[in-house]
Amino acid sequence: MIAEELSRPRPRRLRRSAEVCYKARPPMKSFLISLSTVAIAEMGDRTQILSLMLAARFRRPWPILAGVLCATIANHAIAAFIGQRLGRALTPQVLDAAVGFSMVAMAVWSLKPDSLDEVSPGAARRGAFLATLVTFFIAEIGDKTQIATVALAAAYTNLFAVVAGTTTGMLLANAPVVFFGKAFSARLPLKPIRYLASAIFLALGIYFIARAAGT
Repeated sequence: MIAEELSRPRPRRLRRSAEVCYKARPPMKSFLISLSTVAIAEMGDRTQILSLMLAARFRRPWPILAGVLCATIANHAIAAFIGQRLGRALTPQVLDAAVGFSMVAMAVWSLKPDSLDEVSPGAARRGAFLATLVTFFIAEIGDKTQIATVALAAAYTNLFAVVAGTTTGMLLANAPVVFFGKAFSARLPLKPIRYLASAIFLALGIYFIARAAGT
């Protein structure tokens, strides 16, 4: 009797549950990978350059950092939601392959130095917090850290852990620039940091592609 029950094909709902369990990851692992990936990718990124420009213009670090926090949470929550929806729509093998190749593309992108135009006078008149909130949110659209958040949320189903990790990573990368300005940014070895970010994205890409090939 038990053998017959075990030999029966699993209902579609159970198969779907198995796929979800396959994609589930420990929250702390999702958080730490998201944090480290985004923190290193943010070094020398256009949004970090924006933080430096805002700090030089306003000289009010706490409102600027609050603007970075709010803009990042809003932007990355949207990105993570999109990534999570994509993750649920794909089979585990296709998902791993898609995440893997997107990470390899990010590895190439990370090697390119970023630049940014000056903060517009209209944005500057809004005050430190609002100017940072608006300009940082817009600058983050289509940025590599936002694309990385989409890929991470697709790979790791715990949306809260991913957004918390990417947001913390953004704060860790931007807080020293906001508080110490050029004294900090001038000391950053940007070229080695870009190589390190590229290596991390490449390692993650190879890992997910290898896992897709092995399933």
